[in-house]
Amino acid sequence: GSANNYQGYDERWYIPTGIGFKLGVARGINLDLGYDVNFVKSPTFNGVNGATNDKFAYAHAGLEFALGSKSKPQLQNYSSLAALRIQSKEESEALRRALSTAEQNAQRDREQYAKDMGDDDNDGVANKFDKCPGTAAGTVVDGSGCPIKVQREVVKETTVITEADRKVVDEAIKNLEFDLGKSTIRSKSYTTLNKVAALLVEKNFSLKLAGHTDITGSRELNLRLSKERAESVKAYLVSQGANASRIEATGYGPDQPIASNKTAEGRQQNRRVEFTLF
Repeated sequence: GSANNYQGYDERWYIPTGIGFKLGVARGINLDLGYDVNFVKSPTFNGVNGATNDKFAYAHAGLEFALGSKSKPQLQNYSSLAALRIQSKEESEALRRALSTAEQNAQRDREQYAKDMGDDDNDGVANKFDKCPGTAAGTVVDGSGCPIKVQREVVKETTVITEADRKVVDEAIKNLEFDLGKSTIRSKSYTTLNKVAALLVEKNFSLKLAGHTDITGSRELNLRLSKERAESVKAYLVSQGANASRIEATGYGPDQPIASNKTAEGRQQNRRVEFTLF
């Protein structure tokens, strides 16, 4: 009889079913809930005779603690799709921030470039290279934006001396006479000297007066006499309105003869005052 009973159990089946779920109440802590129903091919599995096959069920609830690093997700709570969405969202946010930062940097660079390449003082030199910013309008500047120190060259007007001018001077030289051994100008020389003075005033000429003597007497006396005669002519011209600062008077004594001192005629030629216009 026992063998038959054993054989009967062999032919029976057993089907377990159930439902369960876990709630993550905190990081690493889950609430575990479950309900199981088990079907068996036996009307008397629980010892009570019945018309249908038997079943039994049980429910459970519990707390589950996950061990290991809290930074790593638990396998039963991990959703690759959700993780992918989060990662995609994070990457999009990071990309958006990077693009925003790049645009801000580009805008800042554009503004800086505009500022550097601008010309606030309108001198033709960009701000970045302008070592003298804020120069006044119309200032002439060099390549670094600094005012050019213009060396003002004083150009002396070219003096044009005509033949008529030379004739006035030559007449004055020809008519110039002094008292013997003195620097006193004789009155007969005034008329032609007055014409020289008028010429100097009119044309603003400069005049060099060079006194010369013959070799009669000592050299020292002749040097002094030649200088005094040149100065005497200068004083007269200034008294007639000529500019004293533009007349130079020098004495050379007997050192620059223009004729022989051996004859009276030669010595007469050497006693002279030369007028040179310039």
